[in-house]
Amino acid sequence: MHGIWTTDRIRAAEDRLLAITPDGALMRKAAFGVSVVAARMLADHTGAVAGRSVVLLVGAGNNGGDALWAGAFLRKRSAGVTAVLLNPERAHAEGLAALRRAGGRVVEAAEGPRWIERADLVIDGIVGLSARGSLRPDAAALVRRVVAPVLAIDLPSGVDPDTGAVEGDAVRASCTVTFGARKPVHALNPAWCGDVELVDIGLLPELGDPDLVRLDVGDVAAAWPVPGPDDDKYSQGVVGIAAGSATYPGAAVLATGAAALATSGMVRYAGSAADLVRARWPEVIATGSVTDAGRVQAWVVGPGIGTGGEGRSTLETVLGAGVPVCADADATTLIARVPEVLDARDPGTPLVLTPHAGEFARLMGDKPGADRVEAARAAAKKYDAVVLLKGHCTVVAEPGGRALVNTPRGSWPATAGSGDVLSGLVGSLLAVGLDPWLAAGAAAYVHSVAGEIASRGAPVPASALVDAIPDALRSVRSLAPRDV
Repeated sequence: MHGIWTTDRIRAAEDRLLAITPDGALMRKAAFGVSVVAARMLADHTGAVAGRSVVLLVGAGNNGGDALWAGAFLRKRSAGVTAVLLNPERAHAEGLAALRRAGGRVVEAAEGPRWIERADLVIDGIVGLSARGSLRPDAAALVRRVVAPVLAIDLPSGVDPDTGAVEGDAVRASCTVTFGARKPVHALNPAWCGDVELVDIGLLPELGDPDLVRLDVGDVAAAWPVPGPDDDKYSQGVVGIAAGSATYPGAAVLATGAAALATSGMVRYAGSAADLVRARWPEVIATGSVTDAGRVQAWVVGPGIGTGGEGRSTLETVLGAGVPVCADADATTLIARVPEVLDARDPGTPLVLTPHAGEFARLMGDKPGADRVEAARAAAKKYDAVVLLKGHCTVVAEPGGRALVNTPRGSWPATAGSGDVLSGLVGSLLAVGLDPWLAAGAAAYVHSVAGEIASRGAPVPASALVDAIPDALRSVRSLAPRDV
């Protein structure tokens, strides 16, 4: 897993590290890392480093100092470097002196546009982790003139470091270099950060346990069940799907198909779309109601069941079955409208809720807001459930506060029925007894890989997403470390 720490934790750790490090050494180490990434970007973009034009957008404080020192290192590789000072009186003195010694050019903001427009690379050193809010007008005016790739230092200026929120003018980076550890912004707003490069400055021993994690391919490969020689259809998990209606029969087909292709040993479908499900997935045992479904080890309930009396009865029956439940779509709406349906749930029985922003607002009385991690944690605590908050970045939180984020691989799968596919994946993992928090996170990961495979840069319907699940699982296994 990749650990992610809040900026308060990062700054406290940096202070402890600075206290035992020679003055200026940490900044020079960080800046050298920036210069290495910058040189690589220049070579990729223009074919060379020597003779290319780099512009530094330099704010006050240490972030600007990192940019200035990085510029000094780039000068030693014969790049042309121009520092545009947004606040000359507060520019980092040592970094400024180093750039000038190396032969770099220093100009004030008024002269910036003519250098920015001819740059081969722009390095964003405007603000650091302490800043909040959008860019100031003078900085925003300069950023709007940028046409070259942008390398951000620590985070794109104007993007909130702890939530990834963008509330006004901000830098959109091609790449972001960060130091010591990843911050929430890097996982929560990849569209503005671009590729994230981590430079080790010796910070990890000072950090402790992370505030948030992101699963990597090895975690998912290790978690996903692989049948062994002693397995049979029962030991690989029996999942029940209570989904679909006369109005939304497709939800049943999608959720059931996802569970079947996710290596569930057996899938039992219960609902009014039984004939359609059998026609599409003949291996599924399909019945007309949850009371006739037979024994299962987990349930998925909600996609397309409706929010009337029949849907409520189905939800209460499933919640009272004494097995883990993934409640999606109409089930979350029913829980929000009629909270007493949760009285049917046996205490301690695992529950995973999978709301999108609108369903979250019904559950919690308000939209998630900018801090989606804390929003998911609050909902998890309120409902004593794992909450998978859907969105561009999926956040998964459990009642004790443990949280993970799944960084997306594009937005093409944001189509009707995509959530039904995800619920089927979650249910298949719950059925094999996987920790519900990990089950939700691993399902979200494979769902995003399937979306990437299915879309190939074009819009993709949810049915294509289902069909891509086997390829997604093969991809996860192939990319995992060999000892997994």
